[in-house]
Amino acid sequence: MQSLECFNLVYLHRDPVDMRKSINGLAMIVLDELELSFETDRLFVFVSRCGKKLKLLYWDKSGFALWYKRLEKQKFCWPRVAAETVLQSSAKQLSQLLQGFDV
Repeated sequence: MQSLECFNLVYLHRDPVDMRKSINGLAMIVLDELELSFETDRLFVFVSRCGKKLKLLYWDKSGFALWYKRLEKQKFCWPRVAAETVLQSSAKQLSQLLQGFDV
């Protein structure tokens, strides 16, 4: 995976998604539901219903890449209080989120 610092825009999809979705299913959420486009500096992050799984989707000039992380004992501290469907975050905040911190 590319370094998180190379992503200027990190989008957290607020609502949980079905983790059976692969690249095509997640890309459709970005395009249809979030109405955003794919650019090389954008990273899209999705969480499972149980809060223990994350998928990260990005475009790297030659195609899509999908990254997956599953926690064994804890849940990710996922923001769900905002009214927006997608929340902008920074690469630093995402790094903290991936380490289990509440951002």
